Amino acid sequence: MGIFGAIDQTGILVQDLDASISRWITHSGVGPWTVFRNVRLDGSYRGEPTVVTMDVGLSYQGEMQIELIQVTNDAPSPYRGDDGRPLLGLHHLARIVDDLDAAVDAAVAGGMEVLFTAQNPTTRVAYLQVPGEPGQLFEFICGADMRALCEAGIAASRSWDGKNPVTVIDFAVV
Repeated sequence: MGIFGAIDQTGILVQDLDASISRWITHSGVGPWTVFRNVRLDGSYRGEPTVVTMDVGLSYQGEMQIELIQVTNDAPSPYRGDDGRPLLGLHHLARIVDDLDAAVDAAVAGGMEVLFTAQNPTTRVAYLQVPGEPGQLFEFICGADMRALCEAGIAASRSWDGKNPVTVIDFAVV
């Protein structure tokens, strides 16, 4: 299970969230999806302040959360290459933790480097990398009721009948 527990999430960067969700449903039967529009993360990327906006889709395959991310601004972040272009494809593996600071401290003590930290009113995240392993990011996620959200998503995916494939929560109107 690893020193930080099981991997809870696979994160994938996509160009078009709605089209990607449609393909996941059609080609993999994965659903239902919860889409969070207009997500904002205030944070620090490589030591510099940044604000990242994105749309995020979450579903489950077994107990693994599948996260699809479409970045919606040009801010420097781990979602863009050094040249500023959007990255696409498999992006990170994540663990839900109860104490973000303790998890980050333990990872840093073990040799990992912090790349990105950010938060919004409900969630705090940290992305770390292992020196010498380019392209491999590990995320820690800490948030209110995060485990309950996952348990509800897992249960919904197990009983999903293919109807009502997408629920949208738009933070611009919340």
